[in-house]
Amino acid sequence: MTQSILVTGGAGNIGSALTRALVKLPQTQVVVADNLSTGSRDKVQIDAGNLTVVKADANDFDDISSLFYRFHFTHVFHFAAVVGVQRTLANPLLVLRDITGIENVLRLCKNTGAERVYFASSSEVYGEPFEIPQNESTTPLNSRLPYAVVKNLGEVYLRTFQREFGLPFTIFRFFNTYGPRQSEDFVLPRFVRAAQRGEPLTIYGDGSQTRTFCYVDDTVDACIAVHRTRAHENEVINVGSDVEMSIRQLAEFVIDVLGSSSKLEFRPPLAEGDMTRRCPDTNKMKAILNRPLVPLEEGIRRLADHLSRPEDRPALRRVA
Repeated sequence: MTQSILVTGGAGNIGSALTRALVKLPQTQVVVADNLSTGSRDKVQIDAGNLTVVKADANDFDDISSLFYRFHFTHVFHFAAVVGVQRTLANPLLVLRDITGIENVLRLCKNTGAERVYFASSSEVYGEPFEIPQNESTTPLNSRLPYAVVKNLGEVYLRTFQREFGLPFTIFRFFNTYGPRQSEDFVLPRFVRAAQRGEPLTIYGDGSQTRTFCYVDDTVDACIAVHRTRAHENEVINVGSDVEMSIRQLAEFVIDVLGSSSKLEFRPPLAEGDMTRRCPDTNKMKAILNRPLVPLEEGIRRLADHLSRPEDRPALRRVA
């Protein structure tokens, strides 16, 4: 049976990598919808006859509804959002508009009979940690920043639509994901690019804040595994690495792995949004992947290799 899948935000980092995996599934038609405010068509220039790429804004009901009625999606990955700590802090009203997109997508999924909707939530919903590792069920959600509030509200919307209308969902709480199509305003591509050029690696604050870093292939494989096995219906799953390290350690590690002559450069800490710790409980993810994650050293080398060479960009077959 043919499945028709929509990926909103499909021209972004995780969305484009997910799209490249979805088009390889048998009997699958994939539609990418992206307003291209932060995404790029280059990321979805894929030579696949079962892919359609459309410039469309999930926050505009007329824009996105035409796709639902045209393609009758069986599954929807709603990954469209304003992303990036500094960008979201600088544009809070733009971030809050994403609430409209969440409601649009869920209404359309309900009205057109979609079988399941997958929602890209974020580790940001945890705020400052009450416990480490951060667990999907036991860790309180306490961030008040607009980006985290929107993601938290999105999760509430999904649970409500499931209770009211029986619409199945899965919520992915993504922790830091890096990879070859991530823009260079995120920390790992920025560090790798600076190290390649021998330029200083800029750190905000003293660099003691910790994060975990998951290679995009692991993130996507977890999403695909949930989709293919129909696992974690009406549940939340953390998606990320559980290897915690400080931003300073990360910078020093990048310099060491790449044999760079770069130095560290410290700047004043961000006014808000730079939480002290992040580390997920990944038991659900590990169980469904059933394989080791890509080691950080290998992921850095893959990213560096990508940034040091021009990428093949085959022409799109179908652009609506």
